[in-house]
Amino acid sequence: MRGLSYIRTMLRLFQRRPSVATTAHVDISHGAEVYRVALKRMASSRRFTLRVRTATRDVVLTMPTRSSLQSAREFAERHAAWIGVRLARLPKPISFEPRSVAPLRGVEHRIVHCPGARGVVWTDADERGAVLCVSGERAHVARRVADFLKKEARKDIDRAVARHTKALGLSARSVTLRDTTSRWGSCSSTGGLSFSWRLILAPPFVLDYLAAHEVAHFVHMNHSLSFWRVTRRLFPETDRAEAWLKTHGASLHRYGAKSE
Repeated sequence: MRGLSYIRTMLRLFQRRPSVATTAHVDISHGAEVYRVALKRMASSRRFTLRVRTATRDVVLTMPTRSSLQSAREFAERHAAWIGVRLARLPKPISFEPRSVAPLRGVEHRIVHCPGARGVVWTDADERGAVLCVSGERAHVARRVADFLKKEARKDIDRAVARHTKALGLSARSVTLRDTTSRWGSCSSTGGLSFSWRLILAPPFVLDYLAAHEVAHFVHMNHSLSFWRVTRRLFPETDRAEAWLKTHGASLHRYGAKSE
């Protein structure tokens, strides 16, 4: 009996259809340009849908699970001109190099290289406005600015999380910073919080709101009306912050690109 059961199990395994990769890509040409289009198969999709994502500066074609690769390629090729126009409209990335401008807590700072100065990175101001001064070799400027911004993000986020958890009489198990493109923050079922370090580029009320939003998930792990009541109790300017993120959030991903 054990042998028969084993054979039946193996037959069922061999009769299963091979798994279909959820993502792949196709390269399509338009004039002198070649565009890479990521393919995302979704069981809930009923048609092909193209997106050009601002944060990651890439192209995604969402398609039904059973659609063929050839059909996806043909659809993308028919829309190659549209893809080219959308990619051209994306704001250009800004590296943290001398003379470039980067926001810190919503205020634009001009990056100034101060090779002979003491210190690493510090804020200052001159007749033209706020500046970020960076010492050391020029080759290290971009990395030093990024490190400085991440440290500032850590301080601001830790303070905001501490304030909002105290208001609820709770505590966070951990707080981590990441460089995410799909979400600004997240809350795990075990009480761990995660945030994008790029929130330090936004005005302070935006970072404060995201901290309140994720802390509110300690009470409601969903986006129900009850959840939003807790969020607004912690941060009354929720609607203002949501509106800012909807309008300006994607632009924060421009900053910190490496020089080519």
